[in-house]
Amino acid sequence: MIWLLRHGDAYDPEPGQSDAERPLTQKGERQARAAGLALAKLGVSIDTCLASPRVRARDTALLACEALGVAPRIEPALAGGRFDAEALAAGHGEHVLLVGHEPDFSRAVHELTGAQAQMKKGGLAGCEPGLLHVLLRPAELRAIAG
Repeated sequence: MIWLLRHGDAYDPEPGQSDAERPLTQKGERQARAAGLALAKLGVSIDTCLASPRVRARDTALLACEALGVAPRIEPALAGGRFDAEALAAGHGEHVLLVGHEPDFSRAVHELTGAQAQMKKGGLAGCEPGLLHVLLRPAELRAIAG
C-alpha cells in the first residue's frame, strides 16, 4: 500500500526566504505527529518513508515517523512536480509512506486510483493501484491519534 501524507501547515516565506525553506507552524507539527500516531494506532507498519527535501515536508516526515519507528529518507522526486508514486514505492516494502506536496499528491491519488481527491495540509491517503482505501483529513487523524 502507498500512503501519501501531505506536509503539515507551514509559515509563509519570510522576505528573501525560498519556498523550499518554509518551516512547519506549531499546528503543522501537531498535524505531522497526529498522522504518525494515527497510522500506528491503526496498526500500519511502514517499511519505508520517502520525503520531499523541502523543509516543511522533511520535518513532517521526521515527526510522523517518530511514532512509526522508521527513519525517513529524502527523495528529490517528491520536491514538486509530476512523479510516479507506484514507481517510487516499488521495491521499498509492502507499506510505503510518501511525504510531499500539492497538487502533486491529489494528482497521484487520481493516477493510482481514478478518484478525485483534494489532499488537505496534514492529510493522508492510503492507496494501491485501482483502489483508494482511505482519505483522512487532519481532524480525523487527530481523533484517531487521541
